[in-house]
Amino acid sequence: MSTAQTYRIEVEAVAEFIPAQSSMEEDHYVFAYHVTIRNTGNTAARLISRHWVITDGTGKVQEVHGQGVIGEQPLLEPGASFRYSSGCVLETAVGTMHGSYQMEASDGHRFEATIPPFMLAMPRVLH
Repeated sequence: MSTAQTYRIEVEAVAEFIPAQSSMEEDHYVFAYHVTIRNTGNTAARLISRHWVITDGTGKVQEVHGQGVIGEQPLLEPGASFRYSSGCVLETAVGTMHGSYQMEASDGHRFEATIPPFMLAMPRVLH
């Protein structure tokens, strides 16, 4: 069995702007993001920790490290998925996020699941 098929996690993230919590006058832009994590491999795996890289429209970078997601360290059996929502605040109307989840398979093997880049953007800011 190949390692690529044994340990395979797919991550999809979608962001939305939250106008009711944002203030353009104060450079305070609030975004929610919704993440789906799918175990497409052959071995159960637990999400141990996360690493986010958040970049605003000026190029300012924030890095966030933490245990689990939303207070949980979900165990994903093969074929299972886990969905959650969270949020972030930027000083600009646009930005990006990407990162990785550190996973531990049921056999003890540790590996990273890549979180592909996704856009944070206030509507009608980008053409």
